[in-house]
Amino acid sequence: MLDKFFKLSEKGTTVKTEILAGVTTFLAMAYILAVNPAMLGETGMSVQGVFLATAIASAVATIIMGLVANYPVALSAGMGVNALFTYTICFGMGLSYKGALACVFVSGIIFLVISITGIRTMIINAIPAQLKLAIGAGIGFFIAFIGLKNAGIIVANESTFVGLGNLQEPTVILAVVGILITLLLLTKNVPGAVFYGLVVTAVVGIIAGVCGVKGMPEIPTGVISFDFDFSLVGAFASGLGELTSHPQCYVAIFSLLFVDFFDTAGTLVAVCNRANLVDETGNPENVDRALLADSIGTVIGSIAGTSTVTSFVESTSGVEVGGRTGLTAVTTGVCFLLSVFFSPLLSCVTSAVTAPALIIVGILMAQQLKGIEWDNIVYAASGFMTVIFMILAYSISNGIAIGFITYTVSMIGVGKIKEIKPIVWILDICFVIFLVFLPK
Repeated sequence: MLDKFFKLSEKGTTVKTEILAGVTTFLAMAYILAVNPAMLGETGMSVQGVFLATAIASAVATIIMGLVANYPVALSAGMGVNALFTYTICFGMGLSYKGALACVFVSGIIFLVISITGIRTMIINAIPAQLKLAIGAGIGFFIAFIGLKNAGIIVANESTFVGLGNLQEPTVILAVVGILITLLLLTKNVPGAVFYGLVVTAVVGIIAGVCGVKGMPEIPTGVISFDFDFSLVGAFASGLGELTSHPQCYVAIFSLLFVDFFDTAGTLVAVCNRANLVDETGNPENVDRALLADSIGTVIGSIAGTSTVTSFVESTSGVEVGGRTGLTAVTTGVCFLLSVFFSPLLSCVTSAVTAPALIIVGILMAQQLKGIEWDNIVYAASGFMTVIFMILAYSISNGIAIGFITYTVSMIGVGKIKEIKPIVWILDICFVIFLVFLPK
C-alpha cells in the first residue's frame, strides 16, 4: 500500500530508507523547537505555548506536504520569518503578538488563494533568480547577527555602534564553545549537526552550572510532560481588530507574504534538484501541490499560535540519506508530533545555547552568495544592498525593498529597461510605499 501510494519503487527507494531519511530530516531541523519559542517568547508569548504550536504546526504541515505533494520536504516555523515576526512586526511596527498572528493568518489565506489560482507560481517565476539568492543569503546574515547579539558576542558600542562583547563572560564563552562544537560536527558531515550542537552546548552549560558557574542553563525538572499549554491556540482571533486599527498591519502582511515567497521557492528548487524531482524544463514536479501544502501550513501555524510555517532547506539532509517521496515527510511529521511530550527539556535552552544554531544556520544560508554573478554590476549592486541593509537596518523587509529598487535602477543604468518584468515595476512601487510608511 505504501509503495503504491508514495510510488516508492518508481522513485527507487524503500520504506526503510524513507523512514531513516525522515528521522534524519527531523534531527537536522529539530533545533527550531528550541529557537522558535526563545525568539517569539521575546514578544510576550508563552514559551511553552510557542513550543506546542511549533511542534503541532510542523507535524500537521509536514504530513500534508507528504500526502498531498509526495515531496520529501518538511515544514516548520521559518527561520528569518520568525525574526521578521518578532523584531520587525512586533518590535519595529508596534503590533502585539496577537496582531502579528492575525497578520500571519491573513497572509496564509492569501497564500491559499494565489496558490490555488497559480498566481503564486507566476510571481515566483517572475522574480530574478539572482535576487532570490541574495534575499536568502541576507536572511542568513540577519539571523546570525541576532544570534551573536543574543549571546553577547556582539554588543552595543557608543563609538562604533556595535563592538565585540566581553569574552570573559561565562555565557559568552558557552556560546563560543557551542559554535565551535556545532561547526566541528558540521564539517564532519554529521546528520543533524545543528541539533546535536545545541544539545551538547546545553549539556556543557548544565555541567558548568552544577559546578557553580552563574548564568548557565538549568537542569530540566523532567523529560516527559503531559502538561500542554494551549493558550496560543486561536489567539490570532483576538488580534484581528488590529488589522483595521494599526497603520502598519498591511505592510506587515505584505512583508510576510514576500519573505515566504522566496523562502519556499528557494527551498523547493534546492530539495527537488537534489532529489531529482524536476521535469524536463528543470522546474519542480507537482510544484502547485507543494505550494498549496505550504500555504495550508501557514494558516495552521497562525491558528496554533506560531509565526509563518514554511518549507525547510534542512530537508536536503533527508534527501542525502535517500529520501525521495512523501513518506520521508510523513515520518518527519510524526517525529514532530511525538516531540510535544518533551517540553520540559526547554528549561535548559538559553540564548547562549540557541545562539550557535542561529549562527550556523546563517552560515548555511549565506552559501547562496556563491550563485550570484558578482562580475555583473546589476546583480552585485542589488545583491550587496539587499544583504547589507538587512543587517545594518536590522530589518529583513528594508533589505528586500532596497535590493529590488537597486536592481531596477541598475537595469535602467545599463540600458536594459525593457528586460524589467512588469511585475517587478509593481513590486517597486509597493516597496517605495513600504519604505515611506515604515516606522522610524
